[in-house]
Parts: sequence; C-alpha cells; structure tokens
Amino acid sequence: MNPTTMHPAPPLPEDLTGLLRRMRLPYLRAAAPEVLATAKAQRWDPAEVLRVLLTEEIPGRDEATKAMRRKAAGLPAGKTFNSWREHDSSIPAPTQSALAGLEWISRAENLAITGPSGTGKTHFVEALAHNVIDAGMRVSWFTLESLTAAITRAGADNSVNKVIARITRAELIVVDDIGMLPSGQAAAEAFYRLVDATYERRSLAVTSNLHPAGFDTIMPKPLATAAVDRLLHHAHVIVTEGTSLRLTEATAGRGVIPLH
Repeated sequence: MNPTTMHPAPPLPEDLTGLLRRMRLPYLRAAAPEVLATAKAQRWDPAEVLRVLLTEEIPGRDEATKAMRRKAAGLPAGKTFNSWREHDSSIPAPTQSALAGLEWISRAENLAITGPSGTGKTHFVEALAHNVIDAGMRVSWFTLESLTAAITRAGADNSVNKVIARITRAELIVVDDIGMLPSGQAAAEAFYRLVDATYERRSLAVTSNLHPAGFDTIMPKPLATAAVDRLLHHAHVIVTEGTSLRLTEATAGRGVIPLH
C-alpha cells in the first residue's frame, strides 16, 4: 500500500488474527499488517487507521456478495454489456439505455423481448441481469424447462409455496427462451404460478421467439391467458428484428479463433 515501506510489514499478533477471523473480517485482516505499519511510520490518527481498515473490508465484501449472487442466479453465459454491440441490435438505443438504468425494476415492471432466434434477446437480458447484481440486487434465471422442473420437484414434497417464495426474493426473475420446446400442463402451471407470485411485486423478464399473446399456442389456453394477462399488464414489450447475429458472425468467420 505504501511504496516507501522498504520491508514486509510484520504479521499481526496471533490473538488479533484470531479475533478478526471470528468477526469474519477477511479483507480487513489481509490489509491490516501493511496498514498498521504505514500508520505507525506516518503517525496516523487512530480514527484514520480505523477508517482505512474498514474501507478495505467493505469493497471486498461487496465484491464477494456480487460473486455469490452471480453464482446463485444461474446466469447462462457470462455475457455483459462489455460484449454487447449496441448498434448491431434492432432494439432502439434510447430503449436499451432506459432499461439498463433499471428504474423499471424499482417499479416492479416486467420485460418481454420477442423476436427471431439470434437477435440478441438472451444476451441483452443477461447483460441487464449483471447490472441488477452490480446494483446490489438479486436475480433468478430459468428456462421454462428448468422452472417447470423446480416446481415439479417441489410439488412432490408439498413445498411449492416455499420454492416460489425463495425464487421471488430476487428483484429480477428471468424465464428465457419460452417457446423453443413444446410445453404442457406442468409448464403452464409453473409459469402461471411464477407470474402470479411476481405480479406487482417483482420484475419478471421473459424472452421468446413468440409474442406473449401467442403463448396459448404452446401451452394450455386458460393458464396461458391468465399468465399473459398479468405478465403484460405492467410490461415493456420489445420486438427484435433482423437476421441471426450468431449466423452473421459465423458467416464472417468471427465465431471461432482461426486455426494456424
């Protein structure tokens, strides 16, 4: 930390290290030897020592929390806005910017992105999910198939309500790629339960090659109608257009690292 320190800082006394372990202050503990050596050499005020030590702990905890939430969210591919090409998307730039600002999540509004395969639906929503986590919130990510499996397992031991409550602790819940595979009664029930539980309480984002108004073509009509009614009541609906970005990259030879 201090470039004028010529020798390694002495380690903390074992009893102090033990106390910091018990208090679960790993980042403060790691920084403490160098901070204390610098403080002694520069005759810091005790309050300044405490401030610097706590400043070391807080960012470390924040980053650890974000890493834990990314893992718990089950995000599919690690795609963020760093790899998002705004100008290649058919989503208007002002819309992209407004959604990335996340105010819609504070209002418990929903997002439905529909369009052809390869037009950036999943990438964009995953990038939003990373922003949500960076903003200190939680995300739960599902496909319709994985959501159905989770609710079906919960039904076997009568814990459906508990599982739904755990899922909806997240500020953003995503159901990706609805319509890619046929859906039956179990999928329709799982989707309806989630939509009903999040209605006006949490933000739900869905991606699909179908407009939500057409979900009754892939799942039983009564449940689909009830779910879509709640989903779209407070939803931003975006329709993507164009050819597959993946196919465009593959055709241009940008889908792989060239062999030599």
